[in-house]
Amino acid sequence: MKSLLRMEQIDKRFPGVHALKAVSLEILAGEIHALIGENGAGKSTLIKILCGALAKDGGTIFWEDEAVQINSPSRAAELGIAVIYQELTLVPHLDVGQNIYLGREPAGKLPGTVAWTQLYREAGELLQRLQLDLPLRTPVEQLTVAQQQMVEVSRALSMDARLIVMDEPTSALTGRETELLLARMRVLREQGVSIIFISHRMEELFAIANRVTVLRDGVVIGTELPEALDEDQIVQMMVGRDVKLLPEVRDISSISDEVLLQVQGLSRQPHLHSVDLTLRRGEIVGFAGLVGAGRSNLAETLFGITPAEAGTLTLAGERVTINSPQEAIALGWGFVPEDRKRQGLFLQMAITPNIVISELPRYSRASILNFRQMQEVAQDFVERLRIRTPNLQQTVANLSGGNQQKVVIARWLTLEPRLLILDEPTRGIDVGAKAEIHELIQQLANQGVTILMISSELPEVLGISDRIVVMREGRITGKLSREEATEDAVMRLAAGVRTATKETTI
Repeated sequence: MKSLLRMEQIDKRFPGVHALKAVSLEILAGEIHALIGENGAGKSTLIKILCGALAKDGGTIFWEDEAVQINSPSRAAELGIAVIYQELTLVPHLDVGQNIYLGREPAGKLPGTVAWTQLYREAGELLQRLQLDLPLRTPVEQLTVAQQQMVEVSRALSMDARLIVMDEPTSALTGRETELLLARMRVLREQGVSIIFISHRMEELFAIANRVTVLRDGVVIGTELPEALDEDQIVQMMVGRDVKLLPEVRDISSISDEVLLQVQGLSRQPHLHSVDLTLRRGEIVGFAGLVGAGRSNLAETLFGITPAEAGTLTLAGERVTINSPQEAIALGWGFVPEDRKRQGLFLQMAITPNIVISELPRYSRASILNFRQMQEVAQDFVERLRIRTPNLQQTVANLSGGNQQKVVIARWLTLEPRLLILDEPTRGIDVGAKAEIHELIQQLANQGVTILMISSELPEVLGISDRIVVMREGRITGKLSREEATEDAVMRLAAGVRTATKETTI
């Protein structure tokens, strides 16, 4: 296979950080090349240099064996390099065809007009190339995330992209959607398009990649064929230490029989319908289901973000009503939302205010904040949760995904919560940080905190939950003990397929 791209001895420094140290990477024509590593390993920096968003401090880039300067995104596009980021860049109210050719619409016969017939014809040809059947005139906001991903891919192809970088493209997809995306990636490979695939999901690497390059602390640890490695070897290369992909199954025999929360008939149209639930003190209850099953709606309703229209909540034997997050917090509840960047963090603020902001009155006297006390509390949680940062003044936006998630969790731990709701707590973070968060969840439960955990990763739900609740279309379709819970049993309940698995009451 012919070399398409070579990045040789790429070096990049930021103030106080040597982000890339003589990194070399080769991409062959028509291959899918997995680029993996912990958050903060240097993957994003390398990709930003490749697409012209960052200037390198040293090294050379070769495109088809010719040295090139990529000093802007437009120069990368000229060469045929496209990047599809985790946060999609589509315009929601525009349709599929308009998004594919946004800013490059074919000119009509009259000045200032668009040749719409040509635009939709060419957009349709691109979709045919990907073996896709998408409605060209449907606004992309009405599409699934997987379909929106393919609109981004179609846009890249419309610019004659020969190398497409896909950054965590499956992080928000269901299992079936992931399979469809991987199938389209294989189609592109067969057509000679090269793909750099960034993912934290091991099973995807083995399913799709021709080769795997591992970065750690800004250094290339190695490039290998997937068949030459197993999951443990890849994890060892990524983190430099032994990491268990899932924690040891904890002893649940000591879980208290004390009921912390009793939920009866909780409803909010059209997302929740007569939800009944019992949570005991110090247990981990995992929520499984397909996208749109209502799990996140349940979490937001319990926390008062979208108050219930019907139903009752009984907390430690007392009837309570929650119409706002403030009321939930006052009861000792914490909520780590699904989208930490939009819903959970003040990205342009430092670590200290992000951790202490939920309890500012505690650090003030006569309306004057005690900054020393705030920093002491923040430093304590940085150490306890092993948040990797050069200092407390670091802007949260500059932390890795796993460390950002720990900051959100630390904020709620300052309140010493009785109930902690975790919505996709390990989405988009590397295996090392994921293992640490799994360990933290178990530690909190062992200390008597009740955990309600939502995850789209079924192995994660099965691996760390004491009991599992399955939802479908806003209703609970099954409640399984750890012994009863298997992937097959959970998926049958999630899909509405009858199963012979005995259900227990939670």
